[in-house]
Amino acid sequence: MTGDYFPYEPREHQLEFIELVRESAGRGENAIIEAPTGFGKTIGVLAGVLPVAKELGLKVLYLARTHRQMDRVIEELKAINAKSPVSGVELRSRKELCLHSYLREYTSDAYTAMVVCKNLKKLGKCPFYGNEKKKKAEFDELARFFLQEPSHPAEILSYAETLELCPYDLTRKIAEKADVIVASYLYALSPSIRESLMSSLGIDYSDLIVVFDEAHNLPDQAISALSDRLSINAVNRAIKEAEEYNEHEIANFLSIFGRGLEILYREKLAERETDEVPIIPEEVFSHVIEVLSLTPRWLVKTLNEMVSVGDSIREDRIEKGKPPRSYVGRTGEFLLLWFSLIGREDYLFLLTRERGLSLELVALDPSKALTFLRETHSAVFTSGTLTPLEAFRDVMGIEKARLKKFPRMVKRENAQVLVARDVSTRGEERSLELYRKMADYIVEAVKLIPKNVGVFAASYEVLQGLLSTNLKVRIEETGKAVFVEKQGASSRENDLLVAQFKAHARANGAVLLGVMGGRNSEGQDYSGDEMNGVILVGIPYARPTPRVQARIRYFEKKFPGKGRYYGYYLPAHRKLVQAAGRVHRSAEERGSIVILDYRVLWRSIRKDLPDWMVETMRAVDLAKLRLHLRRFWSKGR
Repeated sequence: MTGDYFPYEPREHQLEFIELVRESAGRGENAIIEAPTGFGKTIGVLAGVLPVAKELGLKVLYLARTHRQMDRVIEELKAINAKSPVSGVELRSRKELCLHSYLREYTSDAYTAMVVCKNLKKLGKCPFYGNEKKKKAEFDELARFFLQEPSHPAEILSYAETLELCPYDLTRKIAEKADVIVASYLYALSPSIRESLMSSLGIDYSDLIVVFDEAHNLPDQAISALSDRLSINAVNRAIKEAEEYNEHEIANFLSIFGRGLEILYREKLAERETDEVPIIPEEVFSHVIEVLSLTPRWLVKTLNEMVSVGDSIREDRIEKGKPPRSYVGRTGEFLLLWFSLIGREDYLFLLTRERGLSLELVALDPSKALTFLRETHSAVFTSGTLTPLEAFRDVMGIEKARLKKFPRMVKRENAQVLVARDVSTRGEERSLELYRKMADYIVEAVKLIPKNVGVFAASYEVLQGLLSTNLKVRIEETGKAVFVEKQGASSRENDLLVAQFKAHARANGAVLLGVMGGRNSEGQDYSGDEMNGVILVGIPYARPTPRVQARIRYFEKKFPGKGRYYGYYLPAHRKLVQAAGRVHRSAEERGSIVILDYRVLWRSIRKDLPDWMVETMRAVDLAKLRLHLRRFWSKGR
């Protein structure tokens, strides 16, 4: 039956992969699987879970990090559907699947979009929602039409726009009966979004087989979803907003609260060199409690009132056609969450100033985001970089898990890993002289590796250090164009940058400068000459900030003897491997990996690298780098 859902000629080990997924799902177990880039993990997982889902009447929730990865799942479902009937739909945000100009213009996050959508419907100001009843027959017919073949969001949007129906509601309607729902991680990791989805589908967690694609991203994504931040700027705006709506008691409360934050800043952070400092969470409320003689009970009552007032303010602004924000509501929600987490060891409470004075709630335990999996039928986690699998299982708290690592696909003769023996980005070694030495390695490698090359630094700080050596001009003198990843660039800006970089593979080639752990070193696919080599500058260890140190202490308590490894070393090693993996998208593609950090030669780091990297690794100086690159590429061409 598995073969009914696999539309291609199987590659080596692919049938074994599919059978492992099928068996795990059939037994209600979880599976953690590492398989190399180009293995065909997406189609393999689908071919494994679909027979079980069909037989047991379950729904597959397939989660990915980026829209590009989500679209790929729909493409594979289309291929499967050509052989055996299967339905699938891709969920996008309300903003992306909304035809209402107000929501598209004024919302930027999922929560605000949800509130605006709810209020537009309540106020009768959404004609597309109104048409669902007026054109119920067309709405239902369109949902049945899209259940016949998996479709991209743009296809659904186009049809809905023609009939003036809500694309978001139509997508949810399709999802109710679809075999596979494709969505971003946020649909699982955010409790409120997850509960909203489950409620709209009318199903229990036990009805789900959950798939996490590119699961090496999960720890960071889970921490991000569980964490939150409130700026003093938002508090000041909340004061003005409260005054504007004649909520004088709230305005007075917030004014005193804001002064308390400023006192904390002077006491805790003003004279320090660091940008963040841990605080006792109760300290945040001490000033306002003292001045207003509040009990904890009255404090919570005040914060709940702020949330309620915030809802009313949003409704009022929507009716007036103004942006639907409420700083009063947002401040109340954050402070209620802060208060509710007091005493929790798995959270760090910070006062920060990096982006203006702020309070930050930093989650320390990513496994807390996956506790719902205990209720699901089964879950599958796949990636090309999960080694060691036991560590991933422990950190994410995955129970009843089968672990499997599939062998490399890269042919030995097609892979080359060269490690510079005389440079490193260790803090005490960084200097202009070091960056110049690294730039020499980069320029030589760019000259000798044909067509496109990626250069991924350990951090933006290291990247700036390299650029300060006139690296961009030196690379351009080799005849190759240079593209520099911008920190904070929008997805659209970055996609355009990468498309231009790839296009040069058909000409003289180009160099893409970015960072490890970024979207271009992990979420992008480069085929053929689009990336014949990567140069990895340093190891992307996090700066030893209070939040990093707190994570290490938390893991040490939870996993004695492994805290620093789980919380500091391993995440950086996985980012290094992910960036290295941009070179080989198939067994036949040749590629060079140059690592400018001698620490990679250490046994403690090598053990976290894939076999194919370790087997082909050579220590080099600049002269030997030239020699090995010339030999490798003369054979390849």
